[in-house]
Amino acid sequence: MVKLLIVNGSPRAPRSNSRRYAELFQARWKGEARYAALTAKNHAELAAAAAECTDLLLVFPLYADGLPAPLLRFLEFLEGAGPEHRPRISVLINCGFLEPHQNDVAVDMVRLFCLENGYPFGACLKIGGGEAILGTPFAFLVRRSIRALARAIAAGQSTELAVTMPLSPRAFVRASTRYWAQMGAANGCTPEQMASMDIEPQP
Repeated sequence: MVKLLIVNGSPRAPRSNSRRYAELFQARWKGEARYAALTAKNHAELAAAAAECTDLLLVFPLYADGLPAPLLRFLEFLEGAGPEHRPRISVLINCGFLEPHQNDVAVDMVRLFCLENGYPFGACLKIGGGEAILGTPFAFLVRRSIRALARAIAAGQSTELAVTMPLSPRAFVRASTRYWAQMGAANGCTPEQMASMDIEPQP
């Protein structure tokens, strides 16, 4: 029977989009699963939990075309003190870019880790427009793809899935500009401030 550990590797795990994607996955997972947010202090605990599982699902956002620093540190820990039993590792990754293939390098980094450390690589789902898609009419596409990922992991399949919003690049830029303007307004920032190079207001 498949026993799954879901690890949220986002640096802002408690309030991240990755948490929302993990929750959507858990709602569609038929077997036994445990969810955990990665912290700097729970590497050993999660490695021990992984040793008791058949599968490990890493849920995280794309960071600078690669893996977030907390997830990198966890993989480094597993290199030196990983479980003797190697669970199959699968990936659920999202990025703000419209194109899911922008996630390819990060997925390949996990594949390389698996190859060099004796972990089987399982299935992966690459989500484009991941910052916004859940708040659009296209959210059903993500839910459908997450259901397909759950089925692939349960069946032990090495499936590669991808999903994004069916928008032209021009339409995506318009929609994303509106989205970030609204986010800025909610946090007291004007579009002009967001477009400047100043990280903080000057005294």
